[in-house]
Amino acid sequence: MDKQSEHELIQECLKGNRLAQKGLYETYSKTMYGVCLRYSSNADDAKDILQDGFVKVFTKMGQYSFAGSFEGWMKRIFVNTALEFYRVNKIHMYHSDVDAAFNQAHNDFTVERMSCNEILIAINGLPPGYRAVLNLFIVEGYSHAEISEMLGISEGTSKSQLSRARVQLQEALEKTKNKS
Repeated sequence: MDKQSEHELIQECLKGNRLAQKGLYETYSKTMYGVCLRYSSNADDAKDILQDGFVKVFTKMGQYSFAGSFEGWMKRIFVNTALEFYRVNKIHMYHSDVDAAFNQAHNDFTVERMSCNEILIAINGLPPGYRAVLNLFIVEGYSHAEISEMLGISEGTSKSQLSRARVQLQEALEKTKNKS
């Protein structure tokens, strides 16, 4: 979608035009569902997060300044909605300290020959807290300070969860590779 069409669609959504809202949903729902899946344990939770995220997008759309990417603005809402979902449901409680994380073994394992689906399944198998930190740090590019603030955990906990997530992901990927 080009910038002008997107701008017109947003303007119509701001006016409460239901067809425009449907169009916006149809344009971005697959991408945002992918974001939701990265932070959820299952498809049902992802669908709940997707629905809550779109409600927030339509509610807060007047705050969008047209300065940056609309999709990026939406993505941030969906990431925050997913994190809020886990905070409210207290699902992300896999905390440990940094020292314990560094005591785990690390291997040099490559995933070059694995399919995206195999990797996604392995990531979805991580505990929710580990998966959230992994996504926020590696995929979204947040710092440990930002993650700690977003999740209400210490920076050390964020670092240890990332370390443990990497180890568990590596183990899961090795198991998948060995089955092939």
